[in-house]
Amino acid sequence: MADYQRTQQQQQQQRPTSEAIRGLLPEKGPSTQQIIAVVTLLPLGGFLLLLSGLTFFASLIGLFVSTPVFVIFSPVIVPAAFAIFMAVAGFLTSGAFGITGLSSLTWLANFVRGLRRKLPEQAEQAKRRVQDTAGYMGQKTRETGQTVQTKAQEAVRGEEGGKAQEGKKT
Repeated sequence: MADYQRTQQQQQQQRPTSEAIRGLLPEKGPSTQQIIAVVTLLPLGGFLLLLSGLTFFASLIGLFVSTPVFVIFSPVIVPAAFAIFMAVAGFLTSGAFGITGLSSLTWLANFVRGLRRKLPEQAEQAKRRVQDTAGYMGQKTRETGQTVQTKAQEAVRGEEGGKAQEGKKT
């Protein structure tokens, strides 16, 4: 086994480098669609990269030119920028509160509509439960009354029997 591995390694080392490189590449070339995509997108990508570089350098030049103007007018620009920022923040906040309020009212309206649909069913169920409970309590009351009556009758009989036995003893 070890001999086989050594021979394989020696054969790989003896192969020319061009064969090793060919082994890494796919056996068939790129498709026509891939070639068209590369030919089309390469110039477009290069042009967009050129535009981004030009825009970056134009921004740097504009910053260098406008920095002295910002320094000179900063007592006016900073409060103006702050006022604009506060105005925009106020508009955005009022919009957020408005949307939140509308969505809350919509949810509440849908909830109330759902209650209206469910309320008659729930009221009917509550009526049935009350009637069942009343019937159950009536039955329990009757059973308890019968139990009390039975015990009272037994107690009376017990007392009568006790008096009769006392009468016999005397």
